[in-house]
Amino acid sequence: MDKVKAKKHLGQHFLKDESIAQAIADTLSLQGYEDVLEIGPGMGVLTKYMLEKPINTYVIEIDTESVTYLDAHYPKLRGCIISQDFLKYNINEVFKDKQFAIIGNFPYNISSQIVFRVLELKHQIPEFSGMFQKEVAERICEKKGSKTYGILSVLAQAFYDTEYLFTVDENVFNPPPKVKSGVMRMRRKEDYSLPCGEKLFFTVVKTAFQQRRKTLRNSLKTLNLSDNLREDTIFDLRPEQLDVAQFIELTQKIEADGV
Repeated sequence: MDKVKAKKHLGQHFLKDESIAQAIADTLSLQGYEDVLEIGPGMGVLTKYMLEKPINTYVIEIDTESVTYLDAHYPKLRGCIISQDFLKYNINEVFKDKQFAIIGNFPYNISSQIVFRVLELKHQIPEFSGMFQKEVAERICEKKGSKTYGILSVLAQAFYDTEYLFTVDENVFNPPPKVKSGVMRMRRKEDYSLPCGEKLFFTVVKTAFQQRRKTLRNSLKTLNLSDNLREDTIFDLRPEQLDVAQFIELTQKIEADGV
């Protein structure tokens, strides 16, 4: 097989710049785990650099044409190609509750969903890095007070230290996307357990940002908070004015209120 044809419905844009592929591969520290999983390897432009590293590299790919190509061109990957959808696959069929990192040039149409899945698996994923649509990478790393600061920013930063690394132009892809790309990294915090109920924390953050222009007093009405609690001055703020610590504090107050 010569080359894999990019498929629009899978959001495929194949990176063709080797130096960028190597730079992405070098974003991982390779500390605290023995395995790395690459999502959406395509024709292996990033994979080849991961295979040079002292780590067990696995790839997960939904495109059967890419799977055939990888199997033919990367003998080192034999037995390490997972022909599945990362969002639906039970990854512990391979990793058995072990720690592993995730890397990739992520399909832009599912990149936010990939981050949410990583958050579900955070107890196993100490490190996560790769390429996103630029605005998504920026949003994950954004701090409070910005218009792009939102659900993804707060939830990712509650458990990980996030860092925007570099921007990638459209012309290094085939076919070129219509937007710039950005590479970012997430490293799990040493203490990533929350001092409040995690499920309630997610609910509070998501509910608050669904009506981001309103104050928390109005946006969190559906949580049926007591009148007494709603008098707290924190409810005068809009969600983008709260950092992660303040969202945790807010969740603790709501917990104490009996929600």
